[in-house]
Amino acid sequence: MKKSPIYSSRTKLFLFLYILLIPLLHQKLVAGVTFDPPQTTITGTVTDMEGLPLGGVNVVLESTNQGAISDMDGTYRIEAGPNGTLVFSIVGFKSLDVPIEGRTVIDVQLEEDVTQLGEVVLNAGYYTVSEKERTGNIATIKADIIEKQPVGNPLAAMQGHLSGVNIVQSTGIPGSGFEIEVRGRNFINGVSDPFFLVDGVPISSQSLGSNDVSGQLFSGNISPLNGINPNDIESIEVLKDADATAIYGSRGANGVVLITTKKGKAGKTRFNAGMSTTLGRVSHFLDLLNTQQYLEVRREGITNDGFGPYLENPAFDFAWPDLKTWDPNRYTDWQKELIGGTSYRSNAQLSVSGGNAQTQFLISGAFQKETTVFPGDANYKKATVHSNISHRSENDRFKINLSTMYTREDNQMPRSDFTNLAYTLEPNAPALYDEEGNINWENNTWNNPMATLEEEYRLKSHTLISNAMLSYDLFTNLQIRTSLGYNRYQLDSYRTLPSSALNPSRGLTPQNYSSVTNNTSHRESWIVEPQLSWQEDFEWLRLEVLLGSTFQKQSSRQFVQQGTSFPNNQLIRNLSAASTLEVLEDMDSEYAYNAVFGRVNFNLLDRYILNLTGRRDGSSRFGPGRQFGNFGALGLAWLFSEEGIFEKSSWLSLGKIRGSYGTTGSDNIGDYRFLDTYNVTGFDYDGTTILEPTGIFNPLFGWESNTKLELGLELGFFNDLMMINASWYRNRSSNQLIGIPLASTTGFSELTGNLDATVENSGMELDLNATMFRKKRFNWSGRFTLSVPKNKLVAFDGLEASTLANRYILGQPLTLVRLYHSLGVNPETGLYQFEDYNGDGAISSIEDKQWIEDFAPKFYGGLGNTLSLGNLTLDFFFQFKKQRAYNLLRHIPVAGGQRNVPELLLDRWQEPGDIAPVQMASAGLNVGVNTQGSQSESSAAVSDASFIRLRNISLNYSVPGLGDRLDVNVYLQGQNLCTWTNYDGPDPEQPSSTRLPQLRQLTLGLQIGF
Repeated sequence: MKKSPIYSSRTKLFLFLYILLIPLLHQKLVAGVTFDPPQTTITGTVTDMEGLPLGGVNVVLESTNQGAISDMDGTYRIEAGPNGTLVFSIVGFKSLDVPIEGRTVIDVQLEEDVTQLGEVVLNAGYYTVSEKERTGNIATIKADIIEKQPVGNPLAAMQGHLSGVNIVQSTGIPGSGFEIEVRGRNFINGVSDPFFLVDGVPISSQSLGSNDVSGQLFSGNISPLNGINPNDIESIEVLKDADATAIYGSRGANGVVLITTKKGKAGKTRFNAGMSTTLGRVSHFLDLLNTQQYLEVRREGITNDGFGPYLENPAFDFAWPDLKTWDPNRYTDWQKELIGGTSYRSNAQLSVSGGNAQTQFLISGAFQKETTVFPGDANYKKATVHSNISHRSENDRFKINLSTMYTREDNQMPRSDFTNLAYTLEPNAPALYDEEGNINWENNTWNNPMATLEEEYRLKSHTLISNAMLSYDLFTNLQIRTSLGYNRYQLDSYRTLPSSALNPSRGLTPQNYSSVTNNTSHRESWIVEPQLSWQEDFEWLRLEVLLGSTFQKQSSRQFVQQGTSFPNNQLIRNLSAASTLEVLEDMDSEYAYNAVFGRVNFNLLDRYILNLTGRRDGSSRFGPGRQFGNFGALGLAWLFSEEGIFEKSSWLSLGKIRGSYGTTGSDNIGDYRFLDTYNVTGFDYDGTTILEPTGIFNPLFGWESNTKLELGLELGFFNDLMMINASWYRNRSSNQLIGIPLASTTGFSELTGNLDATVENSGMELDLNATMFRKKRFNWSGRFTLSVPKNKLVAFDGLEASTLANRYILGQPLTLVRLYHSLGVNPETGLYQFEDYNGDGAISSIEDKQWIEDFAPKFYGGLGNTLSLGNLTLDFFFQFKKQRAYNLLRHIPVAGGQRNVPELLLDRWQEPGDIAPVQMASAGLNVGVNTQGSQSESSAAVSDASFIRLRNISLNYSVPGLGDRLDVNVYLQGQNLCTWTNYDGPDPEQPSSTRLPQLRQLTLGLQIGF
């Protein structure tokens, strides 16, 4: 039989491959003759020098990829031969090499290494950098500090702890908002909030609340960050200078806040449970008039206004029931009645975590319920679920991390804040309830504050934040990765105003008064960020390169509707039962954003570092030809402590000089501002729906620009037992985007455009961390931050001729206010007097407001200490701020009206020749004299509001002797326990007499882990 050509070809190919591969096969066979030693199981425990177990220690068999991680009780298990070497390592401790030498049980103790600053890794957003080698300014707060504060919003945990970051809580009501500025206010218009990211997902900090619904509680400021559980946070980094923020381009002009949530750790499955109870009370009450003082000055005020004779005429008794009808001997401390209650907060949290070297997981859930100091049963509830799963392939080339956070909030409050009533209600006002327990209207002579509880405010919100990070190492030094993120924030709220909440004498009914206002809003966004990173280590140079792009889209929707006139108050929540429906706001917008960015980092000889970052942004908020902007920065650092002269220094462990220069920008003006836009008013004219103009076409305006310059010095002494970080910065924001006011005859209120104006923020920042004692059973460490900011308007072409001339002054800060200059009380007339700057004989013109006050803080910071003795740890933190603010005269400059006033107004003028700081009493009936209003807008209404506050104190006891895997901690925490200040108002930090101040809180808690 003749062989086929195909068969012959196969034979020849097989012989060729056999001849080619036989040398390789021979080498394999020869190598296979030598067998590896038999593997045995090695176990042991890793502890510190005090014998406490260390979890998360990497245990690696030297020169192999084989390894394990110690559990939370310090135990580990690894397969290895009898002649190998185990390498134990963890950040913060010195690595230890231990020969196996045939042993099967190896227990080790690791020594703390306080000089491993290079291993402290900071999150810089698109990349990580060691604390030692960073060229930018990055402030950070870790979980160990956040967890010691009984707060419900991450911003509350940051207050005072970070230099250059000024945070103020708007009110003490649960679920309220915060104001945050990173290195001052950069722009004349627009918000100053930084750019927030949670696990790489952008989060808008702008409230979706409506003033029509929540204005009398939160002023519409409801923080979306309430949806983040502080106990789920691993760290918060704030990027401040150009080098750190320029890679975020236009979104980094006001700084960047990176929130990183907790992840699972390899080891045995571990459960952690925590429970706590918090009590809260108002920390400071005002000194107000008692009944006798009030009635005296009340009569005096009516008499001074020329209405004294009417007091004796019974026909006018209805005009002053506090003098003629109510009990003159009755006294009620309304501060205790209305805001003097105790708030209660219960918090429970449960988490489970664990995994192996390839896969780790964490799942946690928490529930919080908090009441208020107000009367009634108002409460705020929040439930959160957080999960994180990380996985890596056995060869470590593929990695994936999935993170999800979901929060549901339910906030049920009174319709309005009781604080203003608590300060102003007459001290002899009637009882709240009659003998039968009904609301007491006292013959319809007053508005009973308890009737406000008939009005209802309720908010429900849902927050979903999800992120997936995938990466693959194409080669040893080349990695491709993608970040995928999704965020949805939904807010639904309503406010009811039933007729039963008002005095029956007004004759109001559900048909002619009752109303409900609904706010239905949501905001959702998605983001995709593919990236490519490459790094290479040469003999004298380490080079890192990052390239990436961003695709993001955000949509927002807000619908505010009001229904009035209902058949009865039971149907007030049913809009279909309303006789009149009115649309107060109907907003629907979309925002598209994309960018390309890059970073190149050169590290020469581990001491000379150059960092280059750049970004090209594209935004849908600008017109054609203006949609793209370029931003970038240069960062430099010199580690002079690595030079030969300091190589063997016993006192200088770190010396670094760094600097940065670059440009970021802003498109923070809202959507569709370059287009002709109109809004439906909700009203009609003769049956025709009315449209009102809200924007005028202007495609020529472009990006705002923020040029940042910084110099920094970082020093470490005595093996980094003392660390000093000092920075000087200067940020100049130009090409300001503002709404330029237009004449009313144009039909438009303003035109969005760029103004040739420049705002400068400069200042000094100091961070100090020190370890005073580090012994076996006693440790003492401290931290100190100081910020000295300065803001001013350095350029504004045509300011004097613009409509903004009355608001801003060249060379002065944007936060200034113009006031009358108070000259005290005229001894002859008994009236307040003011400086007449324009000499026209009247104090009524804006030209007479030439007195300048600045409400921005002069300096602020914090001082904290941590002391531990055995199993007992004490941590306390003081916050301080130097500032000026409106005082009590801003709200009530004169006594004598039908409202209670501070006791300081008793020091009043009473007859010619008196020298007194307060003018004569007045009931406000003499309408021709307006010195009261002028005084509240004068220099006398401003005073020093500096303070030192014991922001937080925590005492923790770790119960010993419970076994290797069982951990029990009992703790006592205090928040806002004490404030030292000369300010006469309720709260120097939030100087307002109409909002509930921050509460003094005390927390008792228990944590169990097993």
